[in-house]
Amino acid sequence: MRKATITGLGKYLPDRVMTNHDLEKIVDTTDEWIKTRTGIEKRRIAADDQATSDLAYEAAKEALADADLKAEDLDLIIVATITPDMMFPATSCIVQEKLEAKNAAAFDLGAGCSGFIYGLSTAVNFVESGMYENVLVIGAEVLSKILDWEDRSTCVLFGDGAGAAVVSAAEEGGFLATDLGADGSGADTLYQPAGGSRTPASHESIDNKGHFLKMEGTSVFKFAVKTMGKASLKVLKKAGVKKEEVNLLVPHQANTRIIDAAAKRLKLDDDQVYVNLPEYGNTSAASVPIALAEAKEKGLVNNGDKIVLVAFGAGLTWASAVLEWNDLK
Repeated sequence: MRKATITGLGKYLPDRVMTNHDLEKIVDTTDEWIKTRTGIEKRRIAADDQATSDLAYEAAKEALADADLKAEDLDLIIVATITPDMMFPATSCIVQEKLEAKNAAAFDLGAGCSGFIYGLSTAVNFVESGMYENVLVIGAEVLSKILDWEDRSTCVLFGDGAGAAVVSAAEEGGFLATDLGADGSGADTLYQPAGGSRTPASHESIDNKGHFLKMEGTSVFKFAVKTMGKASLKVLKKAGVKKEEVNLLVPHQANTRIIDAAAKRLKLDDDQVYVNLPEYGNTSAASVPIALAEAKEKGLVNNGDKIVLVAFGAGLTWASAVLEWNDLK
């Protein structure tokens, strides 16, 4: 049976580091308050002249090199983002041109912080069906440019970054199952009010700060705590994998308490859960691929390991995947 597996990983983080102490000078908050409630200590901030496609391009180059592929070997590029370079064309098309991936189709996918796993699931289905051989999935965000830096409830949480994975055909191992979900009744708990067809850009929308990210923190937190563990268990059941067989959990990096709740549901020890939240904050669709790429770099991913990826995000959405690591190189 034809399978799909990850053959290459890459990541990119902007150079600028913003610490909690830096934020103390901007808004009414403290390092202790942020760390206690979120676990975040630092985050990366893109340069003024960096757009999402620039970060995505850097992560993509690294993933292609890791997969030992050329850009022209790609059949499809999927960019998961809620901070595209512009409304249209798709950021994926801009990345395609930067890479010179002349044989690749390209589209964007918007599922909030769940977007990368949504993209992986899409790639897996394309590859397993035989339609494509090599799909590049990128999660990339420049959230700093849609944050209200006077709103301490949101600006302390997010950072910029990009992560990428090449999904290719394999004979064994690879993805065992993916699962996606959504609950649109929570659409107004995490959103950007203005800039679309509902509320086009205007002097009023700018004055009302409608182009900044808005979040009902308590509602999103409750949803995440309930959903992350549930989504992980569901995809494990779908894959026929027991909790005891899981070697590594790579969760969306949003809040340490949310991550701890998911790990508890799976009965995993701390060393079985990859966490880089203190370093980068919440990078939305980029968080899972950045974390997975780092875990591989640190030697925490070995052939035969069963890995669970799980995320929740705006929509509200959730997504999970189980793969048996199969390094084809």
